Amino acid sequence: MTSPIEGVVIGRPLPILTYRQQAELKPELTDVIEYRKSGLSVNWIVGCPLDCGYCVRHLFGNFEMKVPRRLIDEEAAAARLLAHKYFRPHITPIQLLNRATDPMLPRVKPHVFEMLRLLDEEGLTNHVLVITRWRIAPEDCVILNSFKHIRLTILVTHSGIQHAQIEPFDSAIAADSLRTAYEHARNYRVVLYWRPIVPGLNDSEAHLRRGLELSHFAHATVFTGLFYKDQIKQYFEDHGLPTPYDEGPRRKIMPETLEQRILTAAQTFETGSPLFRKTSCAVTYAHGVADYNGHYGIRELCDICPVAQLQRCAGAWQRPNEAEVDEFARQLGGKLIEINERSIVVAGLFEQPRYLMQHNLGYQVHDVEKPHHLHQHGRADIGWPATKETL
Repeated sequence: MTSPIEGVVIGRPLPILTYRQQAELKPELTDVIEYRKSGLSVNWIVGCPLDCGYCVRHLFGNFEMKVPRRLIDEEAAAARLLAHKYFRPHITPIQLLNRATDPMLPRVKPHVFEMLRLLDEEGLTNHVLVITRWRIAPEDCVILNSFKHIRLTILVTHSGIQHAQIEPFDSAIAADSLRTAYEHARNYRVVLYWRPIVPGLNDSEAHLRRGLELSHFAHATVFTGLFYKDQIKQYFEDHGLPTPYDEGPRRKIMPETLEQRILTAAQTFETGSPLFRKTSCAVTYAHGVADYNGHYGIRELCDICPVAQLQRCAGAWQRPNEAEVDEFARQLGGKLIEINERSIVVAGLFEQPRYLMQHNLGYQVHDVEKPHHLHQHGRADIGWPATKETL
């Protein structure tokens, strides 16, 4: 049988940047594999024309790079992923192109489909996350349905922000893509990625109602706030854009009152798929498996979860052996501080090795120097009471 991907017309493949061109980029941008909380991230294509003002490309100094280009080809990128010291077959979640381009841009998506094919042909059952705000057509869904092994999730980003300098492209594009992807989903799942929700930009009652209406066209819905690092804050200020916050913290900002308004609206309006606070919770619910990030230990996160998902997570979640965790942390160059009923607390480990531990143990792993606060769900302190119990 001919694979649907073989009928894709890609035209001229994206060119690969020369060594000289790559040398002009920030080193972290040319690091094709990076571990993030939702998975080992593969970013072999850089450059995007969508110009979303809050894009993380500001952090890498390449926001003005509008034309997508490859750093390496798909075969080389897949090989790097599979050989990465932190990759575990059937365990490590994978993300594709989540920091420097949109995977469904016309010139980009054929390369994404090829990467998915390469991973699927390995027989891997890992979660694979593809995040987009661009157009998804029925013929794209045929290809997305063709993969038999990977647990593929398409997360469609929708914000409803109507400020043209912050989000130049109409959110209706994402809404249409969400409906199309959901209508045709067979072997993959669709998550409404309702973000970023920002006070004064897209938090009106009409905006909240619209987001909840779109939840009918997804297997799960995750809502989250603005990642407003200093570089993004500076871009807003330099371009005279509304500045929603005075600080640029390291964590996403979701004020307590805004979260409560969203949850109240969900009780008032008829919603479709259930809401989740964390991406991995939505992804795993959509696939009918337990959360790979072990959020079940942070029990206040679970008060909005469906009972069936709570049961899945409870069945999979268990406190790990202290001696084994101590050795795990030591081998990674860190130190175990404690294991409590919520998380493993370590010292001396950067984010990437912490995520390795978290995904392999199914238990939250926190840095003792960057504590999580009760009810705050690992979010920035902005918009939350100044005094919080530190855990």
